[in-house]
Amino acid sequence: MTVKKRFWRRPVVWVGVGVFAVALAIGVANTGSGAPGTAPSRLAEASSSTQSAGATPTAMPTASTATPTPVRTPSARPPATTGTALALLQTLPVKGRAPKTGYDRPVVFGQAWKDVDRNGCDTRNDILRRDLTHVTIKAGTHGCLVLTGTLHDPYTGTTVTFQRGRGTSNAVQIDHVVALMDAWQKGAQQLSQVQREELANDPLNLLAVTGRVNEQKSAGDAATWLPPAKGYRCSYVARQITVKAKYRLWVTAPERDAMTRILQTCPAQKPATAGTIALMPDAVGTAPVPAPVTSAPATSAPATSAPASPKVVHPGAFCSPVGATGVTVKGTPMTCSIKAGTTRARWRAA
Repeated sequence: MTVKKRFWRRPVVWVGVGVFAVALAIGVANTGSGAPGTAPSRLAEASSSTQSAGATPTAMPTASTATPTPVRTPSARPPATTGTALALLQTLPVKGRAPKTGYDRPVVFGQAWKDVDRNGCDTRNDILRRDLTHVTIKAGTHGCLVLTGTLHDPYTGTTVTFQRGRGTSNAVQIDHVVALMDAWQKGAQQLSQVQREELANDPLNLLAVTGRVNEQKSAGDAATWLPPAKGYRCSYVARQITVKAKYRLWVTAPERDAMTRILQTCPAQKPATAGTIALMPDAVGTAPVPAPVTSAPATSAPATSAPASPKVVHPGAFCSPVGATGVTVKGTPMTCSIKAGTTRARWRAA
């Protein structure tokens, strides 16, 4: 009996193993997806079971159909109010500095200070008369040459006394708000000689300031130098922008950014104006009035008044009224007249 039990148990075990192996081989052969020798993925099994149940398959998102994450970009500067210095700044080209090649101030900008407005007075004295107070004028200079005056320096907020003379005149200097070297490197090379000389003598680009601060500024632009008096910085950069727009000059990116930062504190700041420049009464009218003289006794003979001296005028200067007469410093007779084809009267030889 023992031999019979062992004999029948062994075939049953081997038959069971064989049936399992056949079933496993059939399952692998019937696999509908996947690479040979691999089992179907869980996603394929789930899809197969869902489709066999009659359900609509759900599309899975892929990299090509997924919604991209929006990228934040810096917002553009809002447009400035029309008619402001900030709006004018936004019209200026932004470029790098050109080389200094060829820069020679007296050659490319002309000798200082020319009488470009032909009013009979050099530009330096024009600006002194415009920017100083309590001015006195030298006699016989057609109301031109400034002897003394008081400067309220816009760059520092200090007050300086001006007195013409060796060793004293430099206490007050005339600053080119847009420095001529800066202008040369930012577009002035493309201007004509006449235009460059106008730029160098344009009252719009000139201010009377203390000599010390003018020397500190040198050829700096708004990115490298600003007036120490912070309350004047808005007016200062507005004047620079106005000059650069007038003469078609450009700004560098750091210069534009510095100007923008200043003007954002005063967005209503207007572009600059040149101001009014006029000849002044001669020093005879501005000199101290002499002390009154005691009247002579009634019996004394009346003093004979001296004939009035003819008016000293400058040839070519504007004048009024038409028909007025005068003489040059050398005594040449002059008449205020209008030349054919012109609209304003000038002093011309009689």
